[in-house]
Amino acid sequence: MRIMEIDAAPPLHACPLHRIARVFEQLRADQLDVLTQVYAPQATFQDPFNRVQGLPAITAQFAHMYAKLHAPRFVVSEVTGQGNVGWMTWDFHFALRKGASAQVVAGATRFVLDAQGLVMDHRDYWDACDFYATVPVLGAVVRRLKRAAAAG
Repeated sequence: MRIMEIDAAPPLHACPLHRIARVFEQLRADQLDVLTQVYAPQATFQDPFNRVQGLPAITAQFAHMYAKLHAPRFVVSEVTGQGNVGWMTWDFHFALRKGASAQVVAGATRFVLDAQGLVMDHRDYWDACDFYATVPVLGAVVRRLKRAAAAG
């Protein structure tokens, strides 16, 4: 994981951002209770498919991910922040089922932290078409549409 800082002085929440990045890289299906160390009780989570509020709903999102995908994991590449806002870029590795080809989707997350360094707002940015392209049959259609829409 590469750490970038945009200020000469460390950001207010640099340590919480590094801790959050480590939690995401080490997260496992049987350890979802560790999310209580990352998220505030009323935090919001949003990605291209979901918008939920509250730690139980966020935990349910991660539980669903582990139930539906084989060996999902995050590899964090950069962490940066200023004040109470942080960003993390990552690659999400997974397979649609055991024995299926490994897939990787790149993305970024914007975090807003509270005074205790807990996540109040988590917003993921990634191209849903990259995920759809991994789905059999649908993937071929998505890849064809992306090629048709590409310039040049």
